[in-house]
Amino acid sequence: MTSKFCVVKDYMAKTLVTFKPDTDVLDAVHVLVKKRIAGAPVVDDEGNLLGMLSELDCMKVALHAGYHGHWGGPVSEFMSEGVKTIDADMSIVDLAQVFVDTRFRRFPVMQGTRLVGQISRRDVLRALEYLARG
Repeated sequence: MTSKFCVVKDYMAKTLVTFKPDTDVLDAVHVLVKKRIAGAPVVDDEGNLLGMLSELDCMKVALHAGYHGHWGGPVSEFMSEGVKTIDADMSIVDLAQVFVDTRFRRFPVMQGTRLVGQISRRDVLRALEYLARG
Protein backbone atom coordinates (compact mmCIF):
# COMPACT_ATOMS: atom_id res chain seq x y z
CA MET A 1 0.00 0.00 0.00
CA THR A 2 1.47 3.38 -0.96
CA SER A 3 1.00 6.64 0.90
CA LYS A 4 -1.33 8.07 -1.75
CA PHE A 5 -3.87 5.39 -0.78
CA CYS A 6 -3.43 5.92 2.96
CA VAL A 7 -5.85 8.69 3.83
CA VAL A 8 -7.17 10.35 6.96
CA LYS A 9 -10.59 8.65 6.90
CA ASP A 10 -8.88 5.25 7.20
CA TYR A 11 -7.28 6.16 10.56
CA MET A 12 -9.48 8.82 12.16
CA ALA A 13 -11.66 8.29 15.21
CA LYS A 14 -15.26 8.12 14.02
CA THR A 15 -17.01 7.95 17.38
CA LEU A 16 -16.54 11.34 18.98
CA VAL A 17 -17.22 13.01 22.27
CA THR A 18 -18.74 16.38 21.38
CA PHE A 19 -20.02 19.31 23.40
CA LYS A 20 -22.78 21.85 22.79
CA PRO A 21 -21.87 25.53 23.21
CA ASP A 22 -24.16 25.83 26.26
CA THR A 23 -22.64 22.82 28.09
CA ASP A 24 -21.19 23.92 31.43
CA VAL A 25 -17.42 23.95 31.04
CA LEU A 26 -16.92 22.13 34.35
CA ASP A 27 -19.11 19.29 33.05
CA ALA A 28 -16.97 19.26 29.90
CA VAL A 29 -13.77 19.15 31.98
CA HIS A 30 -15.19 16.17 33.88
CA VAL A 31 -15.87 14.34 30.59
CA LEU A 32 -12.38 15.08 29.23
CA VAL A 33 -10.75 13.78 32.42
CA LYS A 34 -13.02 10.73 32.71
CA LYS A 35 -12.57 9.72 29.05
CA ARG A 36 -8.85 10.58 29.10
CA ILE A 37 -9.08 12.76 26.02
CA ALA A 38 -7.31 16.05 25.39
CA GLY A 39 -10.10 17.86 23.60
CA ALA A 40 -13.38 17.59 21.75
CA PRO A 41 -15.34 19.39 19.03
CA VAL A 42 -18.12 21.82 19.93
CA VAL A 43 -21.15 21.49 17.66
CA ASP A 44 -24.57 23.08 17.32
CA ASP A 45 -27.86 21.14 17.31
CA GLU A 46 -27.44 20.36 13.59
CA GLY A 47 -23.92 18.99 14.12
CA ASN A 48 -22.13 21.97 12.55
CA LEU A 49 -18.64 22.51 13.92
CA LEU A 50 -18.44 25.69 16.01
CA GLY A 51 -15.08 25.21 17.70
CA MET A 52 -12.88 22.95 19.79
CA LEU A 53 -12.50 22.67 23.54
CA SER A 54 -8.97 21.60 24.48
CA GLU A 55 -7.17 21.02 27.75
CA LEU A 56 -5.47 24.36 27.21
CA ASP A 57 -8.84 26.06 26.77
CA CYS A 58 -9.98 24.47 30.03
CA MET A 59 -7.02 26.03 31.85
CA LYS A 60 -8.77 29.34 31.16
CA VAL A 61 -11.45 28.22 33.63
CA ALA A 62 -8.97 28.46 36.52
CA LEU A 63 -7.72 31.83 35.31
CA HIS A 64 -11.27 33.10 34.94
CA ALA A 65 -12.08 31.96 38.49
CA GLY A 66 -8.93 33.58 39.83
CA TYR A 67 -9.85 36.94 38.32
CA HIS A 68 -13.64 36.87 38.61
CA GLY A 69 -14.28 34.50 41.53
CA HIS A 70 -16.65 32.37 39.46
CA TRP A 71 -15.98 28.81 38.34
CA GLY A 72 -17.66 27.60 35.21
CA GLY A 73 -19.68 29.08 32.43
CA PRO A 74 -20.71 27.79 29.02
CA VAL A 75 -18.21 25.98 26.81
CA SER A 76 -18.73 28.75 24.23
CA GLU A 77 -16.87 31.18 26.52
CA PHE A 78 -13.75 29.00 26.62
CA MET A 79 -13.61 27.09 23.31
CA SER A 80 -11.29 27.95 20.44
CA GLU A 81 -13.08 29.20 17.34
CA GLY A 82 -11.91 29.35 13.74
CA VAL A 83 -10.64 25.81 14.00
CA LYS A 84 -8.35 24.35 11.34
CA THR A 85 -9.96 21.24 9.90
CA ILE A 86 -8.66 18.36 7.82
CA ASP A 87 -10.36 16.82 4.80
CA ALA A 88 -11.21 13.13 5.19
CA ASP A 89 -9.47 12.34 1.88
CA MET A 90 -6.15 14.05 2.74
CA SER A 91 -3.15 11.74 2.59
CA ILE A 92 -1.63 10.66 5.89
CA VAL A 93 1.81 11.82 4.75
CA ASP A 94 0.46 15.31 3.98
CA LEU A 95 -1.24 15.35 7.38
CA ALA A 96 2.03 14.37 9.07
CA GLN A 97 3.53 17.54 7.56
CA VAL A 98 0.64 19.61 8.94
CA PHE A 99 1.29 18.20 12.41
CA VAL A 100 5.01 19.00 12.10
CA ASP A 101 4.18 22.58 11.09
CA THR A 102 1.61 23.26 13.87
CA ARG A 103 1.31 22.88 17.63
CA PHE A 104 -2.00 21.03 17.43
CA ARG A 105 -2.41 17.50 18.75
CA ARG A 106 -5.63 16.72 16.93
CA PHE A 107 -7.84 18.04 14.14
CA PRO A 108 -11.54 17.69 13.35
CA VAL A 109 -12.06 15.83 10.10
CA MET A 110 -14.59 17.08 7.57
CA GLN A 111 -16.25 15.43 4.57
CA GLY A 112 -17.46 18.47 2.69
CA THR A 113 -19.19 20.57 5.36
CA ARG A 114 -19.94 17.67 7.72
CA LEU A 115 -17.89 16.72 10.78
CA VAL A 116 -17.10 13.01 10.33
CA GLY A 117 -14.27 12.37 12.78
CA GLN A 118 -11.14 13.50 14.51
CA ILE A 119 -7.52 12.58 13.92
CA SER A 120 -4.62 12.82 16.34
CA ARG A 121 -0.86 12.62 16.14
CA ARG A 122 -1.05 9.07 17.49
CA ASP A 123 -3.44 8.07 14.69
CA VAL A 124 -0.91 9.36 12.15
CA LEU A 125 1.90 7.44 13.83
CA ARG A 126 -0.20 4.28 13.64
CA ALA A 127 -0.72 4.87 9.91
CA LEU A 128 2.96 5.63 9.29
CA GLU A 129 3.93 2.45 11.13
CA TYR A 130 1.61 0.51 8.82
CA LEU A 131 3.12 2.18 5.74
CA ALA A 132 6.66 1.49 6.89
CA ARG A 133 5.92 -2.22 7.27
CA GLY A 134 4.45 -2.39 3.80
